[in-house]
Amino acid sequence: MRYAEVLEKLKSLCDPQAVAAMTGYGINADNAFGISIPRLRKLAKEIGKDHALCEQLWSSGIHEARIVASMIADPQMVTEQELDRWVEDFDSWDVCDQCCNNLFYKTNFAYHKAMEWSLRREEFVKRAGFVLMACLAVHDKGADDIAFRQFFPVIKSQAADERNFVKKSVNWALRQIGKRNRTMNAEAIDVATDLRRIDSKPARWIARDALRELSSNKIQKRLAN
Repeated sequence: MRYAEVLEKLKSLCDPQAVAAMTGYGINADNAFGISIPRLRKLAKEIGKDHALCEQLWSSGIHEARIVASMIADPQMVTEQELDRWVEDFDSWDVCDQCCNNLFYKTNFAYHKAMEWSLRREEFVKRAGFVLMACLAVHDKGADDIAFRQFFPVIKSQAADERNFVKKSVNWALRQIGKRNRTMNAEAIDVATDLRRIDSKPARWIARDALRELSSNKIQKRLAN
């Protein structure tokens, strides 16, 4: 499918009411068509992997085109420089999260970028670092615990960031790491307990929310089995 065809398809799916509703979810609706993720996934499946096309779609600046780009990109062809360029273009949490979950965690640079970006100042770059940690914790089933243990000091050092999109991503990373296995659960609970003692409202919120889930009967029962 050619670039012009994809754009025409996206325009045909435009939903002005959905665009208006996006801002209520904290989504940047500039250059957006209001197309649902299931519809975008269906379109991406029709296109198939096409790395050249994904770059064109990303460069368009269109909200949904960028999400489709993350779905059709070939993780084996993505360079570290491309990841850095894309992440610096992030202007909305949903594009950030879709890119991390559809593409970034599958690349050879995922762990390195999770560490690097989580220490950056830009809001959505920093969020991408922690979302990437969460995605890796969910999807990289065979990874050793040490791969995730390295993230704990960063989680602790960045937990005082008051920005909502950052705070929630730090919490997400901690919870997902803590649900991998019993060892990581115990260590994540220790991290959350330390955060609870910090004189920081965001850090204490992260701690309370993480402890609520990680210590729950549901999670403890699942990990025991």
